[in-house]
Amino acid sequence: MAILWRLSVLCGAQGGRAGSKAASLHWTSERVVSVLLLGLLPAAYLNPCSAMDYSLAAALTLHSHWGLGQVVTDYVRGDALQKASQTGLLALSALTFAGLCYFNYHDVGICKAVAMLWKL
Repeated sequence: MAILWRLSVLCGAQGGRAGSKAASLHWTSERVVSVLLLGLLPAAYLNPCSAMDYSLAAALTLHSHWGLGQVVTDYVRGDALQKASQTGLLALSALTFAGLCYFNYHDVGICKAVAMLWKL
């Protein structure tokens, strides 16, 4: 995730054409992850396994990171505050992914946890 963020910053600093290509690639990536989630959620329900748990952890973290990144971009004003917010968001996303991976490895996993909640 950090590599993608740094790459998008570098591409945006090179000029108009490189920045617009990076923005187009970023927009396409967001849409691919969103569509992937539409198929991944029913697949995780039908076939709960470790691979689904880790795929959900990655896709949900990426989806929420990009969504909250747009909120920061749109509503946080000032360069210093925006950079601090982006850094905080990156740390939050990394901790979220690490926490979900820890939960998948040391506990029942995301799929079975949701199934257990539905059984309540």
